Amino acid sequence: MSTLQPVRGTHDLLPDEMRAFRHVVETGRTTASRYGFDEMATPIFEFSGVFARTLGDTSDIVTKEMYTFADRKGESITLRPEGTAGVARAFISNGLGNDLPFKVFYSGPMFRYERPQKGRQRQFHQIGVELIGVPDPQADVEVIALGRHILDSLGLKGNVTLEINTLGDTESREAYRGALVNYLSGHLGLLSTDSRERLDRNPLRILDSKDEGDRAVIANAPLLGEYLNPASRAFYDDLKNGLMDLGLDFVENPRLVRGLDYYGHTAFEFTTDALGAQGTVMAGGRYDGLIKTMGGGATPGVGWAAGVERLSMLLAAPPATTRPVAMIPAGADPMIKREAMILTERLRRAGFAVDLGFSGNMGKRMKRANKVSARVAVIFGEDERLARAVTLRDLDSGEQTTVALDRMEETVRTMLAGASEVAIGGI
Repeated sequence: MSTLQPVRGTHDLLPDEMRAFRHVVETGRTTASRYGFDEMATPIFEFSGVFARTLGDTSDIVTKEMYTFADRKGESITLRPEGTAGVARAFISNGLGNDLPFKVFYSGPMFRYERPQKGRQRQFHQIGVELIGVPDPQADVEVIALGRHILDSLGLKGNVTLEINTLGDTESREAYRGALVNYLSGHLGLLSTDSRERLDRNPLRILDSKDEGDRAVIANAPLLGEYLNPASRAFYDDLKNGLMDLGLDFVENPRLVRGLDYYGHTAFEFTTDALGAQGTVMAGGRYDGLIKTMGGGATPGVGWAAGVERLSMLLAAPPATTRPVAMIPAGADPMIKREAMILTERLRRAGFAVDLGFSGNMGKRMKRANKVSARVAVIFGEDERLARAVTLRDLDSGEQTTVALDRMEETVRTMLAGASEVAIGGI
């Protein structure tokens, strides 16, 4: 009999890791709400055209990484490889063009068939935000500030660097495209097959190439910043001034690009050196042409996405968890077990987290209480049943007291009032 294993590129989120995972998502959700971003969710799969049209038919995601299949009616369906396209589709499908600005936060699994690596699986998870309908660089500053706030709230201040660049407007990119094609055409023999195929259709994508030969050629390519028109320079200056106004440190990276035509102006990433070569933990940019590309009206937008697994790996320690109450039935009498269950439900309904010891002698049940780092043990045995009381033991000091059942909740609450939160287990 073979040993059952998860599919390659998938990963079980066991309780300790799930606690860190949930902490990242909830921190993102809570912080985004402070900035006026409402939460939404899109389907986990879409018609394949949603992604083929938006990601570009020459992109690695579309040509090599999408999980695409035909459903029973022959429709081509794709598991979502990223979140922005689904949000943009929902914006169009639901006729939200008059509901601007449209500010949303999302979280959920994404799927890409690629080589599994540290912090990146074939099923991975992201949090993200989109701000649709605002052409002003203040929108870019707001989404970047939100991203920075989330990272700081996760305790990552000082561990990540904000890198920014400008892609300019359409006019600037067209001027740059001509210079880039002219330069790359002189180095055709050194380019990879994929990059040679992209030269005429989408040369800016070559700048994203991870091929070593391509990287060597790109190192001496002209910079987009050299071809910015006055309007694009002004937009970029406003962005930088806005970031400085908020005290958000950044590094300008003139090689940071987005290879799709609908991207323009701002491109940014938060990077770290703590995860090896794949150091981006949050990335985004302005996509003023996306909605129009998908069939909607010309509508500006800006947003970012962040990998939950990668952010979880950067946490210094597992998030703190509230120490529970341990309910410990003492004795073999079935009535004791039944009444202990009733008392457990009473405490839970009163708002306490309670771990119930189902079986074993007193020693084993107390060991269980220590394992879950319980703060208070509620002991209910034959003596307590007859006295209509419970014995409450402080598991830090060892002190205990017996109180009437009608004072149980009140006394437990008092005992927990001074208790600290602790981290249980490890990631």
